Amino acid sequence: MIEIFLLSIVQGITEFLPVSSSSHLVLVSEYFEFQNQSLSIDVSLHIGSFIAVLLYFYKDIIDFYKNKTLFLNVLVSSIPTILVGFLIVELNYIDKIRNPEIIACTTIVFAIFLYLSDKSKMNNNIENNFNFKSAISIGMLQILSLIPGVSRSGIAITAARFLRFGRVEAAKISFLLSIPILGAVSIFGLKNILISENSLFTKTNLMAIFLSFSFSFITIKFFLNFLKKFNLNFFVLYRILLGIIILLYLKL
Repeated sequence: MIEIFLLSIVQGITEFLPVSSSSHLVLVSEYFEFQNQSLSIDVSLHIGSFIAVLLYFYKDIIDFYKNKTLFLNVLVSSIPTILVGFLIVELNYIDKIRNPEIIACTTIVFAIFLYLSDKSKMNNNIENNFNFKSAISIGMLQILSLIPGVSRSGIAITAARFLRFGRVEAAKISFLLSIPILGAVSIFGLKNILISENSLFTKTNLMAIFLSFSFSFITIKFFLNFLKKFNLNFFVLYRILLGIIILLYLKL
């Protein structure tokens, strides 16, 4: 239970911040030698985050009915990551890219891109500037988030900032794009949970979902308020330091 609690904290805090939730889950699990860390637990944690973003942005989701163009752009932007992610899982490549060396390198490299993108002074917004072209651009770059350390939120925000969206608007784009992606992951996870005959497994997954939801909801609110006052330099420095620490640890 302690393992699930810690993993839920990590997932809830890192899923919507530009720091890569998957890399933190892998690193924390390897460091503490957790036994519950698996693709199934990962998926359950993502289900919690999915429910959190649905509830937090329920008004925006309702507006999808009125603004079908925004809905289609969000969907189009998410499809590339969903399709490539499905192929990676089906071809059993997921474990080949979940290692500390890759995480360390991507954490540092994409921290630099995040820093460069955040120097944009423009303030494009979703209502007027999130068109089909920008949706495709962000969607294609978001494929890179399937590599641990890149960060889905991080690459989406980076792409949006390069396209001159304001910080809060870039974060909102990232959150909206997470809905179809987390939804796809959640469907996959629910299927695994429902076909499981082990009641302990089911209870463990349900607990992971609930705790991840709680921490994710709090993090979304905090991050949006943070971006109204500060830039992204804190996350850039955090990623670079984390990457360096991982590299030093691997050489010991």
